[in-house]
Amino acid sequence: MESDLQTELSGLRSEIDGIDSQMLDLLSRRARCAQEVGEVKSRHGEAGFPYRPEREAQVLRRIAELNSGPLPEDAVRQVFREIMSGCLALEQPLKVAYLGPAGTFSESASRKHFGAAPALQPQVSIDEVFRAVESEHAHYGVVPVENSSEGAVGCTLDLLLAHSLQVCGEVQLRIHHHLLSRASELGAARRLYSHAQSLAQCHEWLNAHLAHLPRVPVASNAEAARMASEDAQSCAIAGEAAAALYGLGKLAENIEDNSRNSTRFLVIARHDAAPSGRDKTSLVCSAANQPGAVLGLLEPLARHGVDMSRLQSRPAPGGMWEYVFYIDLIGHRNDAPVAAALAELNGRAGFLKVLGSYPVAG
Repeated sequence: MESDLQTELSGLRSEIDGIDSQMLDLLSRRARCAQEVGEVKSRHGEAGFPYRPEREAQVLRRIAELNSGPLPEDAVRQVFREIMSGCLALEQPLKVAYLGPAGTFSESASRKHFGAAPALQPQVSIDEVFRAVESEHAHYGVVPVENSSEGAVGCTLDLLLAHSLQVCGEVQLRIHHHLLSRASELGAARRLYSHAQSLAQCHEWLNAHLAHLPRVPVASNAEAARMASEDAQSCAIAGEAAAALYGLGKLAENIEDNSRNSTRFLVIARHDAAPSGRDKTSLVCSAANQPGAVLGLLEPLARHGVDMSRLQSRPAPGGMWEYVFYIDLIGHRNDAPVAAALAELNGRAGFLKVLGSYPVAG
């Protein structure tokens, strides 16, 4: 029986080895094509922006549609994301700034969107992410813009208004919070480190299980994990990446109050994206402080059949009781209905800035 088992396994393993060799040959051919794309762009003066968000979105959608299993769609997307990441690095290595330090959810979002090949540059603040991209120290930046439980990230919205950078992509990241520690049981912990937003997102679980424990807000969950790694009598709320980075065990997993807790991140650059077929357009505008002014902004969208997926008001810089409105539209600004609505909106709004058009997150 043992010999029969080994014979069958040997045959299957030989077949896998053969398939792996074919895959490597195909990967090499794809990589050479990617290099040729870079050479063509260079000849035509387009070598500055090797990463095309719309093209990568189209490739991933096509692969997902072709997938017949048994690998799930997410796994197939991840494999091809890494293949494209490695091929793009042959054309030009990318530098991506994100809200650090290492181990944050912003880093995880950056890896999800760009893969493992780019050089990631942790920044101390969202403001510094914008500065890194604007000064050309980084090609792209990844910044949080809203959480499904805690709402909009006001700092990011303000910086989008203040800077000339554009949005060229978005990332949706499911947020799972874990209770991490060097200790082996809950009773050994004497203090809890966490970012303030994570404390809010895990509020009910903490009240039910650790109501007595002092909660110490820190700059990031990665910093919380680092501090817990140096203090055996503490614990931290952080994600999978921070747990691995600092070698911490999990006292409890998925302690967020909302099991569907997600954060949306924006990819910022000195350009936006061409149409991909499934896009969003983000803009910010103002309205006069008078009855019906906001309705006047929204009416062109309805008349031209443009779907609005988000409307967020925010105090206007320097104005007392004046507001600007952040709007996400379904469609690219080059699409005829969106273009017509924007042209009319521009005539009605006191101020209008299109922040960018970009592929909808997969």
